[in-house]
Amino acid sequence: MTLRLRLGGYLLGLHVLLFVLAAVLLLDRPLLFVGAELALLASLAAGLALLRRALEPLGYTRRFHDLLQDQNYANRLAAPDSPELAELVGMFNALLATLHRERLAAGEQQGFLDRLLEATPSAVLVFDFDGAVTLLNASAHALLGVDAAHGRALAAWLDGTAPLAPGLDARGRERSLDLIAQLDALPQGESRLLTDTEGRRYRAQRGQFYDRGFARHFLMVEELTAELEDSERATYAKLVRVLAHEVNNTVAATRSVLDSLLFYRGQLTAPDAADFSTAIDAVKRRNVSLGEFIDRFTRVVKMPAPELRPVNIRDMVDDILWLNREQCASRGIGIGWRRCDAVAPRPMDAQLMEQALLNIVKNAIEAVLARQAAGSEGGHVEFALDACDGGALLSVSDSADLLGEQSPRQLFTPFFSTKPGGQGIGLMFVREVLTRHGFPYALGSTGAGETRFEIRFP
Repeated sequence: MTLRLRLGGYLLGLHVLLFVLAAVLLLDRPLLFVGAELALLASLAAGLALLRRALEPLGYTRRFHDLLQDQNYANRLAAPDSPELAELVGMFNALLATLHRERLAAGEQQGFLDRLLEATPSAVLVFDFDGAVTLLNASAHALLGVDAAHGRALAAWLDGTAPLAPGLDARGRERSLDLIAQLDALPQGESRLLTDTEGRRYRAQRGQFYDRGFARHFLMVEELTAELEDSERATYAKLVRVLAHEVNNTVAATRSVLDSLLFYRGQLTAPDAADFSTAIDAVKRRNVSLGEFIDRFTRVVKMPAPELRPVNIRDMVDDILWLNREQCASRGIGIGWRRCDAVAPRPMDAQLMEQALLNIVKNAIEAVLARQAAGSEGGHVEFALDACDGGALLSVSDSADLLGEQSPRQLFTPFFSTKPGGQGIGLMFVREVLTRHGFPYALGSTGAGETRFEIRFP
């Protein structure tokens, strides 16, 4: 029973009792009896009116509660006639206005945050209290290649219970799972440099924030490949300049001294003169070799900016194949060439790109020759040109698969080479040419006994 009914019942019962008493006591006095009854009716009416006014704040409180429950913060309570209630209703309306402003501000901030997360190039993952993903922005989708991520923990992809994006190939799946495993193992509060299976590098950080008094985790992953490559390139350039300066000065001085020493050849006996000349010539050849060695490094550092002109990729590959056809035929290496005549010329620096392709082909042929030296017979190098997403995809594959024995994370790093005695200059030069052109590239084992170098021409 409500308070209104209880108070109304009390007033009604009290006045009924007074009516009965008035009837008993004043029944023999009609005029006084009628007057008393009229007074009691007026008292009952006044009491009910006062009761309604007294309980009116409860009605406003109930309507305020309904507005809060329905989250109708834009509505307002009607102003009452009573001055006493006006202050209470004004307070309620002020609270509703404050809540409305806060809701609008929170909505705007949430909308801005959502747009910011979608636009940021950094991958962002937010987890709930149980470690399941609740937010995954577009960059994280593209980086990790996951599908139906919400409500799943990172470990779900590692044990195979969560699906990866359907468009991933075997190499892409391996890369995604490797990166997810590294992110899942990242401790709370730490920032680490991660490297995926294709050699791209990232800075990953796991942090936490509090939601309703409980800690929730988030991950931020930022690709640093270009930044670190620029830093490596600057360090590499400085080192090479110092080495080139010192070596060239030494080589020039040594060459001059050696030429002067040959003046004394006539003062020696014939056998000694021959030995003397042979020794001098050997040192001069070594000087020339040292100068060429340094020159190969400086070509990477002093590479000019690309001069872009439309170039037919098919014709360029045809020329490169023609240059290497005789060498491959004499060594028993098969050459395959699958070309796509529909690929239009692409803007590039023909000389730089041709030199980069020559380095790629040279590496492929030398890898097959290394396999032959180890006892394998034959081998092949395959070229393929395909139209792809409005551009072109050129791939060079070899059957040696030397990279199947190496970690892809080491590729394109300074001074790393899979060949005995190699300096890693070739891949450094190729990376520099492709980076300056803005052509995406990938190098790795296909998993089917081949190494493949892919270049995308936008």
